[in-house]
Amino acid sequence: MSSDRHPPQQSAHFLTVAPGERLHLRRIHQADAGQPLLMLHGAIANARTFYSERGRGLGPWLAARGFDVYVLDLRGRGLSTPPIGAHSQHGQAESIQVDIPAALAEISRLHGDTQTIQLVAHSWGGVLLSAMLARHPQWAARMSASVYLGSKRSIQVWNWPRLYEIEFFWQRLSTLFVWRYGYLPAARLGMGADSETRQSLRDSRQWVRARRWVDAQDGFDYSAALAARPLPPTLYLAGGQDPVRGHIDDVRRFMAESGPHEQALQLLGRCGGLRRDYGHLDMLTHPQAEQEVYPLVLEWLQRHRVE
Repeated sequence: MSSDRHPPQQSAHFLTVAPGERLHLRRIHQADAGQPLLMLHGAIANARTFYSERGRGLGPWLAARGFDVYVLDLRGRGLSTPPIGAHSQHGQAESIQVDIPAALAEISRLHGDTQTIQLVAHSWGGVLLSAMLARHPQWAARMSASVYLGSKRSIQVWNWPRLYEIEFFWQRLSTLFVWRYGYLPAARLGMGADSETRQSLRDSRQWVRARRWVDAQDGFDYSAALAARPLPPTLYLAGGQDPVRGHIDDVRRFMAESGPHEQALQLLGRCGGLRRDYGHLDMLTHPQAEQEVYPLVLEWLQRHRVE
């Protein structure tokens, strides 16, 4: 795929998933785009993790190389409406069982039911994608490859960053903010790019602390499901300077509990042959990421393309 093309074009698609609830699906592509690719952001974040209106980010970079990129704003985040507020009731169940399948259905409508789809996720987005594939094996059969950047399901490493970011902020301080506002307004508080509902916080906290990957609402065993229905070939990228939100030991544990599938783990740091140690966010946003991280994503996706 050549990058010697005009800048990719962007368009906004909106999908109704419940009365009064619309998802924003950003499409970024060339006129002759090929392989469809869905990108999913993590917690206290939105689709801008992967793109900007000015054409920066991994989404436009891949679109310039021939991918038909779709970047999803989960319910209430980014340009999805209505924005998360005190009365928002949705949590991870809606993301896993309704919102992500709705985005894939729209991609299938545009590209045909026989076209394979590829996946890219950052942080908690990788957990939600794997959980969706565990529950929806019909979609898993359509995926030809995935790349997860800084994705882990549980956090078992213990260090000073964990004490502050997880034990103090995520487990305790955020509870006070939810009590005060009815939700976590992380962007307003300068703690993230977007908000989280009371339920999504409750769901993620339970998974982060639990040894077994089991759904607290209906008892669905994700590890057991993935052991029986393999994930697509997946590249797991861990930051060399990511002490808690995507520590390589927790990323490796997430790989192991995701069942037998073709997988690879690479450290984004000097020990992995790169020029710097990347953190949880700057693996996507640092200027050098375009030269060092993005090509790793591209190579994996191209290697596992299925026409």
